[in-house]
Amino acid sequence: MSFLPLHPATDGPDRRTVLRMGAGLGAAAVLGATSATAQQPQPLQASAIGEGQRFSQGALLDFARALARRPYAPPTAELPEPFAKLDYEPYVAIRAVPQAHLWAQEGRGFTIEPLHRGYAFTSPVSLFVIEDETVRRIAYERGKFDYGRLNVPATLPDIGFSGFRIFGDAQQDGRTREVGIFQGASLYRSAARGQNLGIMARGLTLKLGEAKGEEFPAFRAFWIERPAPLADTLVIHALLDTESTTGAYRFTLRAGEMTIIDTEMTLFPRTAVENYGIGGMQATFYFGAHSRRTLDDVRPAAHEVQGLSILNGNGEWIWRPVANPETLQISAFVDPSPRGFGLLQRERDFAAFLDEDQRFERRPSLWIEPIGDWAAGAVQLFEIPSDNEINDNIISFWRPRQPLQPGVEASYTYRQYWAWQPPERPPLATVTATRAGRGAGGRRRRFTVEFTGDALKDPQVLQSLKPVLSAGPGTVTAPRVMPHPDRRVCRIGFDLDPGTENACELRLLLEAGGKPVSETWLYRWTP
Repeated sequence: MSFLPLHPATDGPDRRTVLRMGAGLGAAAVLGATSATAQQPQPLQASAIGEGQRFSQGALLDFARALARRPYAPPTAELPEPFAKLDYEPYVAIRAVPQAHLWAQEGRGFTIEPLHRGYAFTSPVSLFVIEDETVRRIAYERGKFDYGRLNVPATLPDIGFSGFRIFGDAQQDGRTREVGIFQGASLYRSAARGQNLGIMARGLTLKLGEAKGEEFPAFRAFWIERPAPLADTLVIHALLDTESTTGAYRFTLRAGEMTIIDTEMTLFPRTAVENYGIGGMQATFYFGAHSRRTLDDVRPAAHEVQGLSILNGNGEWIWRPVANPETLQISAFVDPSPRGFGLLQRERDFAAFLDEDQRFERRPSLWIEPIGDWAAGAVQLFEIPSDNEINDNIISFWRPRQPLQPGVEASYTYRQYWAWQPPERPPLATVTATRAGRGAGGRRRRFTVEFTGDALKDPQVLQSLKPVLSAGPGTVTAPRVMPHPDRRVCRIGFDLDPGTENACELRLLLEAGGKPVSETWLYRWTP
């Protein structure tokens, strides 16, 4: 196995990143795909909100609403030579020239780099800017790109773009900070200051896990508002389209120590859809201390996220470590209305990974905070078997109980925090490590769960500390409490005897004086 570096933003993405984004759903491909996978959108000519028109959110909503009333037209994504069959190296060598970056040298706090089509990114996307409330289309021009060693014809048609990259303020080392990127289906990414890009957000999740395969929606056009001088806020509007629905989106991005993206979305279903997801995200978990399978790797761990954190509508904090299982695992955490959830990377020590290239300890956590009442549904978690670290094999989203119905609009608003740590954290001891290995004999497994928090150095708390531990099915034995008050840590060890079962749900909570002093640890054991 070779490990490719995550290059700085000014050097472009590595092969691993391009493969993941171009594949759209990464390891989700093992679940199958509808014909939409091969149906790539054409450049959108939205005359009602195109060149020279005045832009409004209402106009975008009207356009998406009208589009949903028309039958879905399977688009094409043909590319002229030499872009039709580009390999990785020549593709990443194509870069927009500095003069082609929107608002370069204007001191507006952000610049935008249009991204070329080719390799894994064949889908054309239309780009517009909004200046003084008036729309201006960004036209593709041959002279806007440096093509490296490619032999490019002197004239080219307008082939559109594959997306765009967002740069923010210069960092202390003088390098421009890469704030985010919108490229590939409905995927986009961001990060906090000092982080590498990692986890991806999904604009919409449709029919994941169904026998006929997942449906892949795509952003077909973006309208980007020109920011004020020295702005720390960027507003992006987008149109989403796919076989079953269209959607109008408004992203408000604020770049600071963490990056915050407020998402306002309205969906216009063409058909009834029962299985759909809001606030979706996907990331890689290849292996770690509790899930190594038979991997022989010099590194102690390789993952972008460690677990799923949930603050449910009842006020309970849940931590569910994620794994790379032998078979597909789907979990649902039913909730009357979620208060927050996200895939988090809690491990920030380089020694936990020992990977000089990927620097997994620098990957962002992504926390979703619903705005308004999302009503009943469930946080869903997909853990997909993966034999490499390229695939995004961990997917999570909110699945509403109420299905989408044709002609009935559905709106959701939420806030994303791309951060080292989410702004809202449990006022309790949190799980900082989960370890698993061979037990005393047979199929038995031994677990150690480590909690960290200020309460765990309090003598009164430690005197009455009690682990509340259960398994269903299966039996837990030999529980052991190992407090380390000098480090604010308490480790709980136990054995699981699954008997003849092939899946056991484990639950662990620390209590003192009959009250919880930790978040709830949940875990699904499979062989």
